[in-house]
Amino acid sequence: MAFNQPATFNEEWPDKRVFAFLNHLPPEGIDADFHVLYDAYKHMRPFDYERLLVKFKELGRNVNAVDNKGRTLAQVISAHPNQNEKFLELLAKFA
Repeated sequence: MAFNQPATFNEEWPDKRVFAFLNHLPPEGIDADFHVLYDAYKHMRPFDYERLLVKFKELGRNVNAVDNKGRTLAQVISAHPNQNEKFLELLAKFA
């Protein structure tokens, strides 16, 4: 049986939690950089995502990595109608 964890909103994420996403391993056949960017996009607020992108670029990783359909993260999230504007701005800033 799974335990339910109460949802928390606007919680401050320490660097350790933000940067842990850099080590997430992708499923087989998925670009590691794309996987990190997409996984972080799904879980972070724009403020935390920007912190991740700074470190991501410092490590020489590819903000323009593509999924297995040849789409960048910006192309994928452009189809998401809610709350994508700030993330698209951040991706463009670090591209």
